[in-house]
Amino acid sequence: MKTIITILMTILLSACAQVQNLIPPAQSSAITIAPSATLSELQALPKPKGAIPVSVYSFRDQTGQYKPQANVSSFSTAVTQGANSILVQTLSESDWFLPVEREGLQNILTERKITRAALQANNAGDQSKDLPPLTTAKIILEGGIISYDSNIKTGGFGAEYFGINASELYREDQIAVYMRAIDVRTGQVLVSVSTSKKVLSKEVRAGLFRYVSFKRLAEAEMGYSTNEPMHVCVTQTIEKAVADLILKGIEKGVWRPQTS
Repeated sequence: MKTIITILMTILLSACAQVQNLIPPAQSSAITIAPSATLSELQALPKPKGAIPVSVYSFRDQTGQYKPQANVSSFSTAVTQGANSILVQTLSESDWFLPVEREGLQNILTERKITRAALQANNAGDQSKDLPPLTTAKIILEGGIISYDSNIKTGGFGAEYFGINASELYREDQIAVYMRAIDVRTGQVLVSVSTSKKVLSKEVRAGLFRYVSFKRLAEAEMGYSTNEPMHVCVTQTIEKAVADLILKGIEKGVWRPQTS
């Protein structure tokens, strides 16, 4: 009995320690996303001798996983479909790569045609002020999100005594990313890496159910749940993949840091 009471009090104290999670959040303004630990690790790598022009045509969700929407008879993708944009953003924040736009290449070509026509009209056919050529890439990055496994681990604990109960449950999912660097001139795969991250969800609940007198019932319940945002997990996994790609490329002699 003492053991049960001890476990129950531990759970209740744990729930009270997270009391700020029980208060409904208020409206908030948009904020700048703070750099993650993986991005800081990427930016702390040795500086390169020069930024490598790199292109990304398609870095997408290859899992084919869908999840049901609550109270809606439809499904949405389990992971973000914006992995291509996340990868380009990560490359632009590193010192090693200079990303060139390829996903919206058709839009660029259309705008260049419009600009070229305007320049020719203003210059009366003078070709000396024509647009410069597009920057060519030396490396193409390919790959994608190749795995999303849900409920790889679930568990929890709880206790109940004399109408007082408390419980804590958790669930782990996992995503995996594969990335490879390809030489544009030869088509050879220079470096290939893979990274993964666990996605944690947790729920804490506590309640009271007791008759305080004849026909008088006291009942109370509190709880909260936390879920790691999927796009944040994908971002961190991609950032880790880019960092590993750089380190593995240095190890294989594909590219060199500034100090070598």
